[in-house]
Amino acid sequence: MTHASTDTEISEELVRKFDKLGPRYTSYPTADRFHANFTETTYRGYLDQRSSRTDNPPLSIYIHLPFCESLCYFCACNKIITKDHARVSEYLCYLDKEMALVASRIGTDRKTVQLHLGGGTPTFFSESELRELMAIVRRHFEFTPDAELGVEIDPRTVQPQTLAMLAELGFNRNSFGVQDFDPAVQQAVNRIQPLDMVEQAVVESRKSGFQSINADLIYGLPKQTLESFSRTLDSLIRVSPDRIALYNYAHLPGRFKAQRLIFENDLPSAELRLQIFLMSMRRLLDAGYVYIGLDHFSKPDDELNKARLDKTLHRNFQGYTTRSECDLIGLGVSAISKVGNSYSQAVRTVSAYYQHLDAGRLPIEKGFELSQDDVLRRNIIMTLMCSAPVEFDAISRDYSIDFKTYFEAELLRLQPYEVAGLISIDALAIRITPKGRLFVRASGMVFDKYLGQPTTSTYSKLI
Repeated sequence: MTHASTDTEISEELVRKFDKLGPRYTSYPTADRFHANFTETTYRGYLDQRSSRTDNPPLSIYIHLPFCESLCYFCACNKIITKDHARVSEYLCYLDKEMALVASRIGTDRKTVQLHLGGGTPTFFSESELRELMAIVRRHFEFTPDAELGVEIDPRTVQPQTLAMLAELGFNRNSFGVQDFDPAVQQAVNRIQPLDMVEQAVVESRKSGFQSINADLIYGLPKQTLESFSRTLDSLIRVSPDRIALYNYAHLPGRFKAQRLIFENDLPSAELRLQIFLMSMRRLLDAGYVYIGLDHFSKPDDELNKARLDKTLHRNFQGYTTRSECDLIGLGVSAISKVGNSYSQAVRTVSAYYQHLDAGRLPIEKGFELSQDDVLRRNIIMTLMCSAPVEFDAISRDYSIDFKTYFEAELLRLQPYEVAGLISIDALAIRITPKGRLFVRASGMVFDKYLGQPTTSTYSKLI
């Protein structure tokens, strides 16, 4: 995808035609399909299966650290707003209990290629608490020499020595929540962080040896204008992170109480949001970033783009990743795991989390067991999400089906996308075209058999 072709081919008309509501496909089936019939016993069974096999995929670990000192009004994460740092010690104790329970079920094969700390605000934890956390993790799991260790960082919570300490602990990737540099927007969402604070954090990250630095932006926030967000892009392009995630703000105050503190009259119109997005994409491409897919951009030499080019890009609950298929172990409140052909999610409150672990139970609230058809459709959807070709013969062979017969209805429903030039279909494969990479969610939705079924979830617009 060249810079110029993206700018000319992605027309407003095309976006309006295909910009529908849909899942982000960090999993398939999506998390709104998880149910309470999947229990702690079910999850234990999938962990036990790992201990009895010798051909297990490596592990990826996600740890949810839910504490934040202040409330960002746009936030849809599961968090606990508190200034009581004494709560961390107890939470660490229970994380240790959960890890011990998991490790006892999966046997000695605990080779781990990825760790991600999310939240909440992981840097709410003090230096000594983060050291303790990593000592606990290393006691239960074994990192490979090339493991990716990533951490989400609120720039307001770190000093230069914090970043050096994280690097010393083995972290080699980080992600800063920027959202917007405009003072009026920051005031409207209750997240004040000056540009120089982020600049210093990025500089210190590089000094400390972080291999890849990401910055998150959000468009569609209150008080944003085309001009103000262009200035934010000016600043971030100058800061020059290795990756940029450009998220679309989903205003769902019925689901997320914090969002009720946002004045809806301050939100940009749908038309303005579209203009901000198109301008942002053009600016980032012109600045030398490469479009990875969905809402992710990277520098050409970043490993994320290298994975896109050599077709090894993958997608999981943390977004796009360079790591091949892993069993994901989620730890902490509301964390999601993917082990074998299953998904499971932990309870959402700290009190329930502690109660389960005190009783010697893994803190599972719900989950999903995938059928062979689910696994097949997941393969196709995730391949499309990574803009890789869906090859008919390979899938037919791997799943003992005839692709064109099995998915006859889906291939018919893809025709409007082919006519619009978003995909191409020949005798061998479905291929995402350069301009179709912006619409991979819509292409993937064609293969989602659950979309027509009732759900409690409200999906966001694709763009």
